[in-house]
Amino acid sequence: MDAPPTPRHDRRRVLRAFNASLAFILVLLVVFVAQPALDVGALAVAPGELPGLLGLLTAPLLHGSPQHLGANASAILILGTLAGAVYPRAILPALPLMWLGSGIGAWLLGEEASRHLGASGVTHGLMFLLFVLGLLRRDRASIAAGMIGFLFYGSMLLTVLPHEPGISWQSHMGGALGGALAALLLRRRDPLPPQPRYSWEDEEEAAARQREADHAELELPTPADVPVLWRHADAPPHRVVVQFRPPSPRPPP
Repeated sequence: MDAPPTPRHDRRRVLRAFNASLAFILVLLVVFVAQPALDVGALAVAPGELPGLLGLLTAPLLHGSPQHLGANASAILILGTLAGAVYPRAILPALPLMWLGSGIGAWLLGEEASRHLGASGVTHGLMFLLFVLGLLRRDRASIAAGMIGFLFYGSMLLTVLPHEPGISWQSHMGGALGGALAALLLRRRDPLPPQPRYSWEDEEEAAARQREADHAELELPTPADVPVLWRHADAPPHRVVVQFRPPSPRPPP
């Protein structure tokens, strides 16, 4: 059984998740600076084209503008820190589902001759991972993480549908489905925290035990449970059936 987490352990876990999210943002920044020297079209997701499948691995690392990168970076920092802090065991196996789901959604549903890139599908996956796990687990940490994620990025529940030209809702939907699937598959990967016990619960159990004891004292025992205090010496050792003759009919008056 896992030891209950301490406040120091919780702070260390939050800091580790924050540093991991920040490191990924730095990777995105380095790739963005190097993009002028890269063939971005070949590394993005090209819907319906076999060479475009390469983008399933590389497209989330690419961004079309500094604003695009900044929006995804802030979402990764907040949602990634929440997910990594509350679900440290589930976040690593969940990332491939969100990463590949983003590209698969764009490759299957995207329009021909279009190119899809950016980490927004991954951010949608993180949001749906937190939201669905909060609904499934319903412990304090999961509910708090889901509510915080929804407070900042609840609009992602709507951006999985077509709403604005030039926005890859297909990758948003694929990443969101990947995050929801990861939540269903990995909901038990991280152990639930110990549930607090309140004084009124002990009082209710004590009252229930007292009622059972009182009922046992007042209930009469069955005949088989009544001990035999005296037995005639000529009495048979076992039970016998005594036959009673029916009364003879009376003669008519």
